[in-house]
Amino acid sequence: QVQVVESGGGLVQAGGSLRLSCTASELTFDDYSMAWFRQAPGKEREGVSFISANGALTMYEDSVKGRFTISRDDAKNTLYLQMNDLKYEDTARYYCAVWFSGGQWYDAGAYHYWGQGTQVTVSS
Repeated sequence: QVQVVESGGGLVQAGGSLRLSCTASELTFDDYSMAWFRQAPGKEREGVSFISANGALTMYEDSVKGRFTISRDDAKNTLYLQMNDLKYEDTARYYCAVWFSGGQWYDAGAYHYWGQGTQVTVSS
């Protein structure tokens, strides 16, 4: 059974940085487009960033452009989200989504596998 696991979340002051990681067992990463989503209290799960299977295409939600960077290391079967200049508004639980089925990248329903999430809390 595929298991997706996120790590790297924590408590950070505004302006600080975190790097999230995601691994998925029983999968060869280079076959799959992947994404990071986040969900804050009272809000729907929203797409944060996307990366295509070959790494050639990346997409970002407007509010994180210039601050967050998505990357992948297929040799290590690991997806990353480098988050810089964190803001209070970035506080959310962050989820790794694997196996993009097609359509719009920011549609949570387009992904087959999900992790349990990792909490990011930015203090102000």
